[in-house]
Amino acid sequence: MQKQNDYDNKRKKTLRWGYLFAVVALCVFALFFGRIVMLQNTNVQEIKDDYINNNYRTATLKAARGNLFAADGSILATTVMRYDIYLDFKTIRDTVYTNNIGALTDSLSKMFGKPRAEYRKRFDEQRKKVNQYYSLVKGLDFDQYDRIRKFPIFKRGKNKGGFIVDRNYKRELATSEIGSGTIGMDNGQYSSGLEGAFSKYLRGTDGKRLEQRINSSQWKPIDYWKVEEPVDGQDVYTTIDLRIQDIAHSALEKQLINFEAKHGTVIVMEVETGKVRALVNLQKDDEGEYVDSYNYAIKDNIEPGSTFKVISLLAAMDDGFIDEKTTVNVGNGIWSYAKQRITDGHGGGTYDISDVLAKSSNVGTAKLITQYYADKPQIFLDHLKRWKLFDKMDIELPGITKPRILTPKSKSWNAATLASIGYGYATNINLLQLATFYNGVANKGKMVKPLFIDKIMQNGKLTFEAQPQVMVKKMASEKAIQMMTSALTKAVEKGTGRSIFTPNLKMAGKTGTARFEYWLPGPMKYRASFAGFYPADNPKYTCYVMISEPNVSKGFYGGTVSAPVFKEIAGKTFLKTPQNIEKEMLVDRKVNLNKMVAPNVKVAVNNKQMPGVVGLIGKNVIPQLENLGYRVEFKGVGRIKEQFPLEGTIISKNQRIYLSLQN
Repeated sequence: MQKQNDYDNKRKKTLRWGYLFAVVALCVFALFFGRIVMLQNTNVQEIKDDYINNNYRTATLKAARGNLFAADGSILATTVMRYDIYLDFKTIRDTVYTNNIGALTDSLSKMFGKPRAEYRKRFDEQRKKVNQYYSLVKGLDFDQYDRIRKFPIFKRGKNKGGFIVDRNYKRELATSEIGSGTIGMDNGQYSSGLEGAFSKYLRGTDGKRLEQRINSSQWKPIDYWKVEEPVDGQDVYTTIDLRIQDIAHSALEKQLINFEAKHGTVIVMEVETGKVRALVNLQKDDEGEYVDSYNYAIKDNIEPGSTFKVISLLAAMDDGFIDEKTTVNVGNGIWSYAKQRITDGHGGGTYDISDVLAKSSNVGTAKLITQYYADKPQIFLDHLKRWKLFDKMDIELPGITKPRILTPKSKSWNAATLASIGYGYATNINLLQLATFYNGVANKGKMVKPLFIDKIMQNGKLTFEAQPQVMVKKMASEKAIQMMTSALTKAVEKGTGRSIFTPNLKMAGKTGTARFEYWLPGPMKYRASFAGFYPADNPKYTCYVMISEPNVSKGFYGGTVSAPVFKEIAGKTFLKTPQNIEKEMLVDRKVNLNKMVAPNVKVAVNNKQMPGVVGLIGKNVIPQLENLGYRVEFKGVGRIKEQFPLEGTIISKNQRIYLSLQN
C-alpha cells in the first residue's frame, strides 16, 4: 500500500510539472506568435528605418566616362582612375600596429614630404578613437597607389592592415591645343562643347554598391556586395584633326599677340563632308595669356560685315540679275540712300561684279541689292531662308545661337534696312553658320551640315559612323556658283586679299572689316575677318578666321589682320599633299607631335582568354586588368614589352599576370 501511495505522489508531481511546462510553453508560443503578428502588421517600416536604413545605404558607383578622341585616334579627353586611401584602425591588431608604425610613418614621410612625427600623432589619435574610415590621402595615380599599398601594415590588406581603397574617376584633357571652351564639360547640371555634345554616348550607366554606416557622418563601402555593376561609356571619335588644329591654333595665337586683339576664332571644315577639322577659340585672360575658355564660333551672333556680301550677291546672281558683264558706278565711294550714308574704303569709279567683291564695295553691293530687291525684299530674303540663315543650326554642340535677320515685319525695318543687310549689317549670325555657307559655295552649291562626330566605338567595336548630311542640295545655279568662285579667287589675286596671294596655292576668299558697338561713345571697335576655301580650283577645305578688337594703331582690316592666318593654315595644311608651297609659308612652328597622345586602348578578357597587351602603355592597361579582378605584377615603366601568360591563354581570376615594361 505504501508503494502505491509513493507511485501516486510521484505521478501527481510529474503531472504538475508537465502541466506547468505546457502552460509556460503555450505562453512563450503565444508571446512569439503575438510578436510575429505585430511585426507583420504594425512595426515593419519602423524596424526597417531603425535597424537597416539607418545603418546601410545604396550609393552610386560611377561608370567610367568614355574617351574623347581626335579623328586620328589621339586622345582629347580621357577618364583616369584616381585612388583615395582610408584606414580602419579597428581591424589593426595591437602587436601589428606597435611593431610596424615606425616603419609606416617613415615610408609615408618619404613619399609625401611631411614629418613622420605628424603621421604618428594623427594615427595614435585616430586609433584611440577607433576610427574605422580615416581619410589618409586622396587622388593618387596608379603608380602612387601601387607604391603605398606595399607599405608596412598596409600590405596586410583591408582585413588585417585596415587598408581601404576607394577608386574614383577623373576627367583630364590630353592636349593643350584644344581647351575647355571647345572640349567643354558635362557636370550633370551644365554641359558645353564636345563633352556636352556627346555626353549621351560618353557617360555610360552608373552602378550601385552598398555602404555601411561608421558614425554619424561616415559611410564605408562594402566592396564585396555590389548591387549593380556600372557600364562604362562609349568612346567617341570627333572630326578634329590634331595636326590642322595645332596649325590653326598657332597661326591664330601669333596674330592675336601681334595685333594685341581681345579674342579670335578659326574654323576649318572639310568641303565634301562638312567635317570640322579644326575649331579654335582664343581669348585674352587677365594675365594677358590667350586661352580657350569660350566657344565664340557658335555662341556669339555678330554682324559679319563684308563677308556677308558673298551671300547677298549670290542671291542676285542666282536670280539672273547680275553676271560677269554687270557694272555699277560707285562714284567717289560715298552714297546716300534713304537718309543713310554708305561709304567705301577703297577707291571709286565703275566696277564690274568681280571688282565689287574684290574691292569689298559697300556702295556697289548696296546699289545692286536695292536696285533689284527694294520693291520686293521678300524675294531676296527667301534666298536666305532657303540657305537656312534664319534657322538655328541642328548640330551636336550645345549653346549654338539662332540667327537674327531683320525682315519687313520687324519694327526696326526701314527703307535703308535692305541696303544694310546687303553689306553685312542688320544681321546677327554665328561664325559656324557663315562658314557652312562658304563651304556650300566651295562644294559646288551643295551645303552640308557641319559634323563634329566621326564614329563611336564600344569595347573596340564600331557602333556608329557619321555620314555627310545635306542641308541644301542646290544653293544656286551652276553658273552662279562658278561666277562667285571666280570672283572670290580674284579677290585674293587682285583685291582686298591680295596680301596673301601666292602663285603656288590658288585660294579664294573674302575679307571682312566690321564695326561693332558703333552706337557707343569712345574709340571705334572692329572685327577683322577672312572667309574662303582652298585650293580654289578643287576645294578641299573651307576656313573662316575672325579676330576681334585688334589694336587699331597696328591695323584692323580683314586683309591685314585675319587673311595672313588663313594663308598660313592653307599652306601648312597641305604639307602632306604634293604642292610647290613657298618656304615663307612654312617657316613657323612645326606641329608638336608629342601632344598627339597615344590612345588609351580598352582591354577586355573574352572567353577567359588572356588579351594581347604587348606594345600598350602600362599605366593604361594595369588598372583595367585589376578592375577586371586579376592580380598584376609588373616591372619597369612605359610600354609593355613582355607578358605572361601569353595572348590567348585561358586565365582565372586568382591567377597572377606578369608584365615587363620598358625602363
